[in-house]
Amino acid sequence: MQQMTKTIRDLTIEEREDALITMAHALEGAAREALVEGNRQFAAISGNMAEAIFVNADQLARDHVEEAEQVLEQAVQIMVEYEAEHPYRIVSTAIH
Repeated sequence: MQQMTKTIRDLTIEEREDALITMAHALEGAAREALVEGNRQFAAISGNMAEAIFVNADQLARDHVEEAEQVLEQAVQIMVEYEAEHPYRIVSTAIH
């Protein structure tokens, strides 16, 4: 079976924007978890990056594909580092 791999350049504008927004949501979630754990530095970095992606996703997806690719690479690197430091995340069983 032949596997087809798409790069960000192969995606449509909407798909690129969706990828950016999805990564921003992941960064935002990691920022909240880091804040709960007391890691203010990581929370600030990932939260600020998530906010920047939310604000600029449309423009990055439409006009700045190379920059969008770099942003996604940096965001993935941040998430990989976070996952390496926190392989066993806290699971809340609280009922709200």
